[in-house]
Amino acid sequence: MKITIVAGARPNFIKIAPIIKAIEKKQAEGAKISYRLVHTGQHYDKNLSDTFFQELNIPEPNVNLEVKSGSQSVQTAAIMVAFEQELLQNPCDLVLVVGDVNSTMACAIVAKKLNIKVTHVEAGIRSGDMTMPEEINRIVTDSITDYFFTTSIWARENLLKYGADSSNIHFVGNVMIDTLYQNLARISAPIFWNEFNLETKNYIILTLHRPSNVDEEQSLIQLLQGIDKMVGDKKVIFPIHPRTKAILGETNLNLKNIVFVEPQGYLNFMFLIKNSFAVITDSGGISEETTVLGIPCFTMRNNTERPETETIGTNILVGTSIENLNKMFGEFLKNGPRKTGIPELWDGNASERIIDILLSKK
Repeated sequence: MKITIVAGARPNFIKIAPIIKAIEKKQAEGAKISYRLVHTGQHYDKNLSDTFFQELNIPEPNVNLEVKSGSQSVQTAAIMVAFEQELLQNPCDLVLVVGDVNSTMACAIVAKKLNIKVTHVEAGIRSGDMTMPEEINRIVTDSITDYFFTTSIWARENLLKYGADSSNIHFVGNVMIDTLYQNLARISAPIFWNEFNLETKNYIILTLHRPSNVDEEQSLIQLLQGIDKMVGDKKVIFPIHPRTKAILGETNLNLKNIVFVEPQGYLNFMFLIKNSFAVITDSGGISEETTVLGIPCFTMRNNTERPETETIGTNILVGTSIENLNKMFGEFLKNGPRKTGIPELWDGNASERIIDILLSKK
């Protein structure tokens, strides 16, 4: 079995790392399976790409398509043109895509038009928010996928509603959590830990990148100032995305608690999450990691494609207003963390289940 694995953006790298390890384990046991790793180049900043390959011991990609940035359409088209040539020159039995970025959808479309089977890892998640580019990517990818690997029972139900063949839907767990467990012993404090006098459970992590939160300068400034005031005497570490940094420009925000830092590598970032008091974010993936680590997470969105992080885990949806965040955070300070747990099969073995199932399909 020849598998082409596609990775394009930071979340993809975290998800493919344990899948590659699982394939290499099967190879060592004598299984006839091989892979070719294709990096589309959707994320090309070193802090968003190369660092993750190095830290997670992901082999150098066989090819980097180097599509870089552009509008949704421009980037998707560039990926499709380049990936078509890649598959024509390097035929395979199966294309494996992960997550919901532009690379995921674009490469799935190309593979299907070349009559190559598509496997989607993290299939079936839905936010119900059609204004999110990721939601379009999920729906299109799942509509042409052959083998679905899901993280939750909700994902399976979503796929069945869309008419997916139940025999090809496999609940395997969460590959992001595989990566977390495989690297917990390796996480380390960032270089600024001592510089900012950080202490375990006495700081908050902030991440913002969604257009609804960061694209309008004045509303972003008001949000940051509101968070700065809300947290009392706790520092807020904000690894600022390059696009968000550009929107703020040289504006003097007069913040006393929020500290801007560069985007962090995986090992440093997971150390910061694990030792934090709480996390404020608009990311979906981070709410999975905080759930397993038992860290309270306040997600600044009106919806989530990972409902298990809210019903079982530590995630709390707070909407996009600072007023709602203030209210929910205040209740948390008053009442303490609620009782939470870890979703079924989030045990670090999802990747091995995936490869076992794929080998059985041959």
